[in-house]
Amino acid sequence: MAAQRTTTDADPTDPPAAGAARDEVFQLEKHGIDPVLESERHGGARDLFWLWFGSNLTFTYVINGALAVSFGLSFWQAVLVVVLGGLTFFVVSAAGMSGVRTGTATLVISRAAFGIRGNWPAGLLNWVVSIGYTILNTVVGVLALQAVCAELGWQGASAKAAALAVTLALTFAVALWGHATVHWAERWMASVLTVGFAAMLLFLLPGTDTGAAPVPADAAAWSLAFVVVLAGPISYVPMPADYTRYLPVTTTLRSLTWNGALGGFAASVALGVAGAAAATQADLTDAVAGTQGLLPGWFQPLFLALVLGGSVTNSIITLYSSSLNLQVLGIPWSRAKAISISAAVTAIGSAAALFLVDFTESLLSFLSLLVVVFAPWAGVFLTDMMLRRCRYDADALHTGRASRYWYRYGFSPAGMTALVTGTVFAALTCDSALWRGPLVSPLGGTDLSALGAVVAAVVYAVIGRTGARPYSPSSST
Repeated sequence: MAAQRTTTDADPTDPPAAGAARDEVFQLEKHGIDPVLESERHGGARDLFWLWFGSNLTFTYVINGALAVSFGLSFWQAVLVVVLGGLTFFVVSAAGMSGVRTGTATLVISRAAFGIRGNWPAGLLNWVVSIGYTILNTVVGVLALQAVCAELGWQGASAKAAALAVTLALTFAVALWGHATVHWAERWMASVLTVGFAAMLLFLLPGTDTGAAPVPADAAAWSLAFVVVLAGPISYVPMPADYTRYLPVTTTLRSLTWNGALGGFAASVALGVAGAAAATQADLTDAVAGTQGLLPGWFQPLFLALVLGGSVTNSIITLYSSSLNLQVLGIPWSRAKAISISAAVTAIGSAAALFLVDFTESLLSFLSLLVVVFAPWAGVFLTDMMLRRCRYDADALHTGRASRYWYRYGFSPAGMTALVTGTVFAALTCDSALWRGPLVSPLGGTDLSALGAVVAAVVYAVIGRTGARPYSPSSST
């Protein structure tokens, strides 16, 4: 390993004192985006199953499954879309191998694809995506907790504000402690949530209308359903190395991929199927209230607790990763301090979503545009990772003009060209409430924005193949 440098919690640029970087539960994590030394590695690939399983036991997937039905798909068609979307976790999980090889965060590793400076716009974009998903899950949790308050006789703006404060506090407390506490919390909460969500699924399935949709779904309905379902797994592409950088260098790609992928796949598919089943039985314009009405009265308070817990498990990892993201952008603070910025923005955004705008419409717009701006980035990064076989010069990822990843003025011509090309294609073929691309109508209303990842990947594979070679210590700089 080339990673021989570490940093402290107080200053991301200075080396720590001996023993200062221990990664333990309920102890403030000292590492940020600096490389984790081999001597500090611990854990195993099985930890990733619980991380991705727990973090994806979120009600957002119920909403996604319900949206697929609302677009005109039948139950079984929606299930097919949900399953295909869940398979994306195999790609997401495999991307974590880059963290094992370098000991650093995903958005540091992506500097190899875009250049030290070229990675900055992508880093800002990915921070926005992380915050967006944290806001999304926070709002869902608040709606559930607000419903509990209403049943207790407490309603109005004060109840909503209190619910928001509690949800944010639960998320921030775990994310602030850091990596080890995040893993511990996801495992513990997954154990509890699994029983509850399994019971919910058993209550919803018997009443499912498995017949054909009233009106056969057209290409536009299929494409929009895929965009919504794929948005979840794709949004994790900037995160996997954040949670594998502490794993021993002996961790294999096979074990890492299967453990992480099965966790994300099982959780997202089970809840997506539950959403599709519920949508065939009731109006899920208000997904939480609509689903709650289909459940036995005695189970409804437990259901609301499940929604709150699931929103917290997902928000924990997005908020944690966002703090690393800010360090990538050059915020001269420790990870623990940087997380306060993300938490503050999340609080403001969640309050706006709860008090000022229509949540369902905002959700659909966010998911649609997320694919436009993010899928091309993911296509370039994943292609670069495959071309390099996850072998990077870890030291060079953290240096400036002298870095092998500086390229031209800090930008990678191949990476930036592929990113722009994929983004233009996605924008031209996107069909969302905020933006309708000029090619959507000629395509019969089909949204092909997700293919922006494929376009960007192909362009990068063609023009960037020569420069994106696996690093070996003997290679020249």
